[in-house]
Amino acid sequence: MQTEQLRIAILGAGNMGGAMARALAKSGMVPEGNIRVSNPSPAKLEALQAAFPGMYVSSSNMEVSADADVVIVAVKPWLVRMVLAEVAGQLKDDAIVVSVAAGVTLAQLDEYAGGGGRPTFRVIPNTAIEVGQGVSAVSAQHETDEQRQCIMGLFDTMGATFFVPENRLNAYMSLASCGIAYAFRYIRAAMEGGVEMGIRPDEAKRVVMQTLRGAVAVLEANGTHPEAEVDRVTTPGGITIRGLNEMEANGFTNAVIKGLKASNG
Repeated sequence: MQTEQLRIAILGAGNMGGAMARALAKSGMVPEGNIRVSNPSPAKLEALQAAFPGMYVSSSNMEVSADADVVIVAVKPWLVRMVLAEVAGQLKDDAIVVSVAAGVTLAQLDEYAGGGGRPTFRVIPNTAIEVGQGVSAVSAQHETDEQRQCIMGLFDTMGATFFVPENRLNAYMSLASCGIAYAFRYIRAAMEGGVEMGIRPDEAKRVVMQTLRGAVAVLEANGTHPEAEVDRVTTPGGITIRGLNEMEANGFTNAVIKGLKASNG
């Protein structure tokens, strides 16, 4: 499937739908004019079109999904059935349905889209897709290799994409979709510690963000386990090991694991 010829409909322009529309338009992988977005709120559509004048926007799900090759459903989980039921009758026979709604299974998507074994995908992204640094977990059914490559390619433009069994989606959602909130919370906590030690909040934020960027870059460059890099910066009797031990005494690792498992349901 040639992505430059794809017609993509995004039903919903909220946080996730709007982020995907912006990311696809910025990537240049799909022409702006081939990206169609619907939303009941005109303000969100106006903001999208102001940023990307070639993008087609409408308040009608039916209008944007007509003749679409890929229909991305980006609404709240309890609205997925209603939205798909509205457009199912006019979808092309080979149209691919993609849902980013948590908890709506592939079997349910197939049913809501009219049944018959249509190629359907579940994608669990996180909000960093808008800046091209997202993580997206993907599962599918009734898809061809070409269709899988197409959807994976679209989300690859927004960051890193992982094709996983459906029964592992929730675990990936905990690590990435929920995990980005946990990362923000760590940044906030580190900033507060910096402020208590006399560093201005804005500067503490910059220091913490660059430290995290550096940590990721080191792991990527060396291909090492995180604990190996911890060992490199801890010396016997040093201040780093004292700080690490104090964090562990207050449940740092256990809190992270328990938080992830709680998100996994």
